[in-house]
Amino acid sequence: MIIREHYLKQIRPFYDSDLIKIITGIRRCGKSVIMQQVRDEIQARSSNIIYLEFEKREVRSQLPNADSVLEYVKKRRKSGGCHVFLDEVQEIDGWEEVCQSLRLEGDSVFVTGSNSKLLSKEYVKSLSGRFVSFRIRPFVYCELQEYAQELGRVVTPLDYLIWGGFPKRLEFSDEALRRYLDDLNETIIYKDLIVRFRIRKEALFRAVADFVLRSNARIVSANSIYKAVKQLQKCSENTIQKYVGYLETAYAVDFLGQYSTRTKQLLSFHRKSYDGDVSLNSIRCTGNRFDLDHNLENVVYNELLYMGYQLNVFNNGRSEIDFLAQKGNKKYYIQVAFSVADDKAYQREYRAFENVDPLSQKILITTDELDYSTSIVRHIRFHDFLSMRSLDEVN
Repeated sequence: MIIREHYLKQIRPFYDSDLIKIITGIRRCGKSVIMQQVRDEIQARSSNIIYLEFEKREVRSQLPNADSVLEYVKKRRKSGGCHVFLDEVQEIDGWEEVCQSLRLEGDSVFVTGSNSKLLSKEYVKSLSGRFVSFRIRPFVYCELQEYAQELGRVVTPLDYLIWGGFPKRLEFSDEALRRYLDDLNETIIYKDLIVRFRIRKEALFRAVADFVLRSNARIVSANSIYKAVKQLQKCSENTIQKYVGYLETAYAVDFLGQYSTRTKQLLSFHRKSYDGDVSLNSIRCTGNRFDLDHNLENVVYNELLYMGYQLNVFNNGRSEIDFLAQKGNKKYYIQVAFSVADDKAYQREYRAFENVDPLSQKILITTDELDYSTSIVRHIRFHDFLSMRSLDEVN
């Protein structure tokens, strides 16, 4: 497995801090591997380490609650500060009590979890703000390429657009790949959500999940989902909102708010959805009719977040721009389209930049090989964008 330095360098300054280190993200994005890499780095200078993997049934049966975990650590820790690693900690009842008690004992605590309830208001209060969190995501293209090379395989931008960046999927191909991703989807939707939240209307919840995950890079609302699924089972918009919140909880989907120049504020109710990984859209497609247009925008979203940009949808009052990307005092207005070879598509995408801040960089990302740059808009080919580490590389 590759060393994910992008995340390690963020966590490294906190190795010996008394802050609880929470490593979170969607299932199978590589959290446990990153925790193991943190452990290996600390192990080079200390043997006072305890590592527990709560996804293992034998560990859960031996240590079913907070008291048993604390007793286990107490018996095995050496004198002085101990580094304690708790993998998939949400499996423990009272996990926040464990973390707080170990921190007060002077231990450096690291936890992973696949559920954003770890960072809910309830638990934040329990931890008294004494934590720092790190959101891990599936591989971006540069990481996918590195791991593919390690496995002696080749991964193309098109392969990435369809099957996304879950690390282990590179170990499979053809039907085995589809089977792995289908099973992963079932784990995220069923084990993490239907079972955990005791959802009684299972068919309705699955219909909501399917609709949202097929609607990546689109504006969705509780009302639009309600209209799509109401014929399946009687429900309310409040129920729809609750179900969508569960999907967010498992990091299956993100929502991006729109910044409006009319109100000069972020419109949190006017949101675009993005899948935690584009494969969650592709496995819902039949045959080879993959949604490449919207997956492309979803991939650009993930790559920009990896680069460290704060993102919003931007509405200039006349048209919508896919991304306003900001870092420091720099702003980039970004449109994403599969192709602008067609004249109508060209006019539509370039028209979106009208009346936009003339001092900020304007970027169009497409899969076209021809350069469609103008004096105002810089066109970037998708495969070139995937090799970039910063938008500062745009010239």
